[in-house]
Amino acid sequence: MSEKKGEFNRVLNTGDILVVAFGAMIGWGWVVSSGQWIQSGGIVGTILGFLIGGLMIFFVGLCYAELTSSMPKCGGEHIFSYKAMGPMGSFICTWAIVLSYIGVVCYEAVSFPTILQYLFPKMMIGYLYTINGFDIYLSWLLIAIFMSVLILILNIIGTKKAAGFQKVLTCIIAGVGILLVAGSTFSGDISNIKGQMFNGKNDFKIIENIVKVAMMTPFFFFGFDVIPQAAEEINVPLRKLGKLMLLSIVLAVSFYVLVVLAVGYVMNSEAMQNSMNTTGLVTADAMAKAFNSSNMAKVLIIGGLCGIVTSWNSFMIGGSRAIYSMAKSSMIPHRLGVVNKKFKTPVNALILIGLLSIASPFFGRSMLVWIVDAGNFGCCLAYCIVSISFVILRKKLPKIDRPYKVKRYKLVGAIAVIMSGGMALMYIVPETNCTLTWQEWIIVGGWSLLGIVMGVWSKKKYKSHFAEHIE
Repeated sequence: MSEKKGEFNRVLNTGDILVVAFGAMIGWGWVVSSGQWIQSGGIVGTILGFLIGGLMIFFVGLCYAELTSSMPKCGGEHIFSYKAMGPMGSFICTWAIVLSYIGVVCYEAVSFPTILQYLFPKMMIGYLYTINGFDIYLSWLLIAIFMSVLILILNIIGTKKAAGFQKVLTCIIAGVGILLVAGSTFSGDISNIKGQMFNGKNDFKIIENIVKVAMMTPFFFFGFDVIPQAAEEINVPLRKLGKLMLLSIVLAVSFYVLVVLAVGYVMNSEAMQNSMNTTGLVTADAMAKAFNSSNMAKVLIIGGLCGIVTSWNSFMIGGSRAIYSMAKSSMIPHRLGVVNKKFKTPVNALILIGLLSIASPFFGRSMLVWIVDAGNFGCCLAYCIVSISFVILRKKLPKIDRPYKVKRYKLVGAIAVIMSGGMALMYIVPETNCTLTWQEWIIVGGWSLLGIVMGVWSKKKYKSHFAEHIE
């Protein structure tokens, strides 16, 4: 019988936590972006970039690990920032992370039918309209809507069932990754790596390209923070919970590094460029080359599709719990904090995100790229606030129980704040590769304005109950 506490069932075990966090971090990027990574930094340069980026995100993970183990409440960032900075800091932090989660969910809803085209090229039937250069077909829309409804229902009927589904898909991703590495080991050539170790005419340019990759990599590691969102549904020792968060980051970094190494070992620069110019799926083409079979490329694409769904599923869990937490503290309408009595899931918050994912395919792909970039900015901002909260709470609440306690907290906190704050600034400062476009600024501005309206309305309606937390 599941242990119960509050409105949720504690049903998630060690394996569930790992697959939810790892699945959130492993999306579709490892299939479509490996060629771009290698062309930017070279094989060894890209690996170094991922290791540096992984180390940077690891410091943020350390902050999360301590805070989650000491405050295992649904909402994660919402609770941490409230304890450290009060209602204003908590609202900004949680509202920012919700934008990030919704952005990923909407993007995956569009990615799934788009990638399915590589397996079934003739699936596009019933042309409807074109939006910003992207053709919308009825068959494409129906697949996107079907998957959105499926993920929504799966999350409503129970977190444990969603996690079980996640386990199956994560095993497929891992299996495909192992196949790629094994195939490259037998059919690859070390000369392929030697010919494209680094990219740059001189040492300065090489270092610059490595840093460029490093600054990009944390965006592929977003998702480990889904764990604290569902903290009240986790049934493992609190100290172990912190370690599992960090392990999920290590596993994700290892996965990306092995993929880059396998692709580079199989394909020389010429083959990689040809792949970029044709299919654009360098990792899938590397799989085909490793096994000398075009069917193996399809096997890898199936693994990529599983990555889309695991990421989609994880961020649906995280986003709904963040919205639930805000509703329960009277920062947004209470109706969004309703929990299904039978399944013990935040049904209205899930339906809200589900409806957005159903609506998103109607706008095509371009708008969703803007949503994801805006969401990444929100995630970096939230990470920065959590890292600052970590340092503040060490001084503000020095005696609370910390089952997972970080050593040298000042150094860890400083690195985490500088890293996450620096990434957030890159979206604001002009002339950086990450600067938000005017369309993305409209999304960020619109979301901020909606947050202000929600906050003012809730403050007026709920009065003294605004920002009230259940201790």
